[in-house]
Amino acid sequence: MAEKKVQQVRIAVQWGFLLFSLYLGVTFYRFVLHFRSGGATPFVERPDGVEAFLPISGLVSLKGWLTSGSINPVHPAALVVLLAVIAVSVLLKRSFCSWICPVSTITELCWKAGHKVFGRNFRVWLWLDWLLRPIKYLLVLFFLFSILVLMSPDSVASFILSDYNKTADVKMLDFFLNLSGLPLAFISGFLLLSFFFRNPFCRFFCPYGALLAVLSRLAPAKVERMQSACISCGSCNKACPSHLDVMNAERVCSEECIGCLRCVSSCPKPEALQVRLKGGKVVPGMVFAALVVVIFVGGTLVGRVAGHWHSEIPKAEYQRLINAPPAEHP
Repeated sequence: MAEKKVQQVRIAVQWGFLLFSLYLGVTFYRFVLHFRSGGATPFVERPDGVEAFLPISGLVSLKGWLTSGSINPVHPAALVVLLAVIAVSVLLKRSFCSWICPVSTITELCWKAGHKVFGRNFRVWLWLDWLLRPIKYLLVLFFLFSILVLMSPDSVASFILSDYNKTADVKMLDFFLNLSGLPLAFISGFLLLSFFFRNPFCRFFCPYGALLAVLSRLAPAKVERMQSACISCGSCNKACPSHLDVMNAERVCSEECIGCLRCVSSCPKPEALQVRLKGGKVVPGMVFAALVVVIFVGGTLVGRVAGHWHSEIPKAEYQRLINAPPAEHP
C-alpha cells in the first residue's frame, strides 16, 4: 500500500517545486522592476535560486572551477544547483526529471489531461522515435564540447565576468515575458503535443535531460523485476511514461528511465517490482522519495553554508546592467 501512495507524494513534491519556481520568478520580476522603474517600486532581494534556470552559466562555472579551483561569484548558485542535480541523477536515476523539474511537471499534467480526454496517449512511430531521440544527445554533446573542451580558461573567465553573463537571469526573464514568433510557436507546439504524447520535449529535445540520462547509467538504485513473482499483467509497461519494456526486464538500466516509480506503484504484486541497490537491498518508495528531496535540497544547502550561493554583483552594478543597452555575447 505504501508503494501505491508514492505517486501521491511524487505529485506533491512536483507541485511544491513548481510553485516555488513560480515564487522565484515573481520575486525576481519584482527585483528587476525596481531598477527599471527607477526605484518607483519597492526593492526586494534578488532570489538566488532563480539561477537554477541558468544551466549554461552553471556549466561554464563548472569549467572555471575545474581549471581555476575556485567558484565564480557571479552566478555561484547556478553551479551549486547543477551539481545537486547531477548528484541526484548519479544516485537515483533521472529522478530530477520526474520529481523536481517544473517543465516535466507541466508536460505530465498535459498528457494526463490528454489521456482523460482521448482515453489514451499516443506513441510516436518506432522509426521516428529512433530518429528523434538522438537529437537531445547531439545537443548536449554540442554544449559539453563547446564549453568543457573548446573554451580556454581565459575565455571562461572573460565570459563569467562579462555583462552578458551577469544579465543572463534578466535575459531569461525577458525571454518569457516577451514570448513571440518562433519561440512562442515552439513552446506552444510542444505543449500541444504533450496532450497527445508523453513528455515529447523531455524525450527528444531536452539537452539537460540527455546529460542526466548518461549520468543515470551509474545509479546504483534501479527498478528490478523478480521473475518468480511477476504475473506478466503489463501494468508496469502501461504506466511507464518512457515506454520501457519493464515487464520483460530483469533490471531497468535504460537511460530513458526517469525514476518516477510509476511502474512500481502500478504493480499488483508488490514483491515483483522494487527499487533495489546493486547488492539486492530494497529501497522502499518512500525512502526513494525522501532521498530525492534530501539530496537535491541538501546539495543547495551545502552551497549556501560554503558561501557559494549568493551572487556578489552589487546593487549599483545591477542598476547599471539592467538599464544599460543589451549586452552582446563576448
